[in-house]
Formats: sequence, C-alpha cells, structure tokens
Amino acid sequence: MPRHTWYAGFGDVRRGLARGLCRSRRGTTACRRVRMTEESGLSPALAAIAAGLPHAASPRLDVRLSPPHLKPWRDGNVLPGVWSFGAPVDGPHVAVIGLVHGNEIGGAVAMDRWLRQGLRPARGRLSLVFANLTAFERFDRDDPTASRFVDEDMNRLWDIDTLESGRRSCELRRARELRPFLDTVDVLLDLHSMLWPSDPLMLAGQSARGQALGLALGIPPLVVADQGHEAGARLIDYAPFIAPAGAARAVLVEAGSHWEQATVATMDAAASRLLHLLGAIDPAEPILPPRYLPADAPPRLVEVTRTVTARTPGFVFMRPFRGGAVVKQRNTVIALDGEEEIRTPHDDCVPVMPSLRTMPGHTAVRLARFVPERP
Repeated sequence: MPRHTWYAGFGDVRRGLARGLCRSRRGTTACRRVRMTEESGLSPALAAIAAGLPHAASPRLDVRLSPPHLKPWRDGNVLPGVWSFGAPVDGPHVAVIGLVHGNEIGGAVAMDRWLRQGLRPARGRLSLVFANLTAFERFDRDDPTASRFVDEDMNRLWDIDTLESGRRSCELRRARELRPFLDTVDVLLDLHSMLWPSDPLMLAGQSARGQALGLALGIPPLVVADQGHEAGARLIDYAPFIAPAGAARAVLVEAGSHWEQATVATMDAAASRLLHLLGAIDPAEPILPPRYLPADAPPRLVEVTRTVTARTPGFVFMRPFRGGAVVKQRNTVIALDGEEEIRTPHDDCVPVMPSLRTMPGHTAVRLARFVPERP
C-alpha cells in the first residue's frame, strides 16, 4: 500500500481501533494508549508507536537526513572511528562524540562535514569520535529505530564494574576500546537526538562541573541535573567526568528530533559555542556557526527530583506530554504504571524526555524542578 494512503487513513484506523479496544477492554492499557494518541498532535508514525501498533501495520517514520558516507573516517588516525588533531599551542583536549546510538545520525552528519571541510584546533587537541559504527552500518530508512545498538545500549555501560566485568557484547568491546582514549579527554560533548517530541536540552548529570559547563554553553538553554538511568551509567557518568577530585567535564546534548536538519543545526551551534568558549578554535573559524550566535533563551538549570522507571508492561501516559513543557500543579496524574498513579511531585514540574512507549526496566520520564537563579 502506498505510504500516503497510510497517512490519509491513519486517523480512521486509530479511531476504529480505539472504539473496538474500549468496548471490549474498557479501562485497559491498550484502550488508554489509543485514547492518549487520538488528539495528541503526534505524527501518524509516532502515534502508531505510542498506541502499540505493530511495525508492519504502521506508517513509516520520516527520515529527513541522508546517512553520511563514513567509509573515509572508519579507520581513524588514533583508533577506528576516532580522529584526533593537535594544535601547536597548549590547551585542553576536547572530544565531540556522536553515534553512541547508531540510529541517531545527526552527530555523524555534523562531524562528517567538519572533517571534510578540514576543521582543526587552534589550541589544545580536538577529537571527533564515531562511537558505534557497527550499529550505524545497519541503519535502514524503512526501520530507522532498529539500529540503536547491536547487542545492548552503549550508553548504559560506563560504570567501572561493567567495563571491567567478564561480560561480552559488541557495545562493551567498543566501550573498552575507547576507554583509554577517553581517559585523556578534558572536556566531552556527547551528541544525541530524540524520538519523542521535546525541546532540545542538555544533560549534565550530578557533577557540578558538568552543570556549570552546561550553563556556560547555554545551547540548548535547558540544562538538566539528573541521576542517570537505573539500567546503567551513561558516558557522561563515567568516573573521570564526575570524580569529586577530578577536573574533566562532560555534557550530553539532546539536540532535537531524530533525522531533522534543525537537530544538526543545534549540534553545530552547541559544538561551536563549546570550542569558542574554551578557545580551542580560531574566533574567525568559518566551518562552525559564529562565536556569538545568540541563544534561544537564557540558560536555566532544572534538577531532577524523580526518575520514573516503568515497572509493568502497562505503563501509559495520560496524555502525550512534551519534554520541557511545564506541568503547573503539584499532584497532577501524568501516567499509570499498572495500578500505580504517577503524579507530579511539585508545582512547575518539567517532564524531561518522556518516552510515550516504554518497556519495564526502562526510564519513562524524569520529573524536574527549576533551580532558583543565583542573584
């Protein structure tokens, strides 16, 4: 069936499915999921995922980026997929990393262009890292979420016990290969994108150094201090970046929706701001956006007060909350996890990256509050 036929008829399919499910299973998770999507404003493809429709019966996700041709960069000049360039003037070692998730191709699009155009540091060392090329090589425009990883999520492996364990996987082999190199990095910018609707944001973890760096960058302006995921440690949570006695810093930019040009533009802007802030590139560097590109809004820090991990297959949001949108009132029911109500713990609650379709053991949403600005 032609794709446009799916899009034209999906509203009727969804409404028919909702009526059938709710007549036969009123109050069940399936009914709630479909009702949640009916007036959601989600694209037909995202609405189908949120409603739990099978992949074969769902519209295709829009992929508005062309996957870059990375063969020239596969071998690297220090490690496979790792390109590192030193300047004659001493300075920090700055690393920009993309493709931690193989389906999040925006960072690879940006770094491919920087390499082709000859981006080099004026001070210190600049490294560009294509993290999970094996997963990326499986990217398929017809099923673009399937290449997130090969064996396991590469951004849940960065605690020392896991890295030094006897476990084996494609992603762990790569993490172990990268680890000695990452131990030399002073400042790390990890480029990511999102499936579900959300304002761009920056994750800074629990480190005060990371939070200060995020606020100094201000692109994106929403900086999130959080505790990470129950399922495992992210790269920005790796010990050298959070050790109290250390100096290395790391932030993760969630630059926007997967496979959108605007997301790549946000990555360009964030990288430019970082490299200019650290004096790592020439002020007149033409490859990246201007040094004083204005931010969309003043930077604000939010602190996660609760990380909601799905416990049952029946986790469902009451409506499709957008990441970064403020829920004004405390005690608002935002989701159900089986029979448990998930409520906002305080006024002016900020949902961080709500996942409208999540599995048990995975983060469904983080709930945050604004940290008062210092006078």
